[in-house]
Amino acid sequence: MHAMVLRAPRRELVMEERPDPVPGPGEILVKVEACGVCRTDLHVVDGELPNPKLPIVPGHEVVGRVVAVGAGVSGRAIGDRVGVPWMGHACGHCHYCETGQENLCDFPLFTGYTRDGGYASHVLAEAAFTFELDPAASAISIAPLLCAGLIGWRSLKATGSGRAVGIYGFGAAAHIIAQVCQWQGRQVYAFTRSGDAEGQAFARSLGAVWAGSSEEKPPVQLDAAIIFAPVGALVPAALAAVRKGGRVVCGGIHMSDIPQFPYSLLWEERQVSSIANLTRQDGTEFLDIAAKAGITTETHPYPLAEANQALADLRAGRFTGAAVLVP
Repeated sequence: MHAMVLRAPRRELVMEERPDPVPGPGEILVKVEACGVCRTDLHVVDGELPNPKLPIVPGHEVVGRVVAVGAGVSGRAIGDRVGVPWMGHACGHCHYCETGQENLCDFPLFTGYTRDGGYASHVLAEAAFTFELDPAASAISIAPLLCAGLIGWRSLKATGSGRAVGIYGFGAAAHIIAQVCQWQGRQVYAFTRSGDAEGQAFARSLGAVWAGSSEEKPPVQLDAAIIFAPVGALVPAALAAVRKGGRVVCGGIHMSDIPQFPYSLLWEERQVSSIANLTRQDGTEFLDIAAKAGITTETHPYPLAEANQALADLRAGRFTGAAVLVP
């Protein structure tokens, strides 16, 4: 097999040839058809997430076909198309697992962070933490659903049932969740980097009723806001934009420090919360909704060997939608 490997943070990935992996008990071997490039991968490569398993193969928006099955696997067979997400393992016996919060497991494994991921020709995965995918769909198109979609869905659920939803940072997750909001009859107010006319036009093309820079106030008070951009200064900005009792949900795994802000922004029962990882139930719900809502993705394919360029383009904000690596 071939894989793009990170051996130290803040270094480029290097293509390596490795022996073909053999699935152990409960595992499957997946031949990768496509792997989305997520901002979390960027946080791993840039050293913003602590203690990755090094060397590590990044990537956790994996679409592929099962080519080998380990002992004790049920529900997966050779030839099945599956998705391999960020949550690669939960212990099943800690307090969080036993109370339906496996996303907060005390002993987890994360694909592309603490176990090798999908920037490769093949990847091992725990069968119970994979999702069955449409065998006829485009692998490139559905790859971003495996994290941008899943985390976006969990973030949207956390906002409650409010009609006017602000989205700060209109990248891969936002462009998927904006379509879900429209399908649900909500209104999307999109916030981008200052001067990002292309990003604002992209948001409007996906149904946003308003799009502007993160420094602007929307024309109405928001019921809730989701922050996908890893910028702590957006928290007080979002609090200032939501109504009394409104919610601000931080959807990223990493964010710069939140600056000091007056209590008056939080008062009147406004709430700030974060989203951590995902549960398998989130995946089952969202993939069903994505099919019903007819979610489409804007993707930019790169050959696997150009993973460093894809990450650099993501870091610089050179595209709308999502980058996807294709072995």
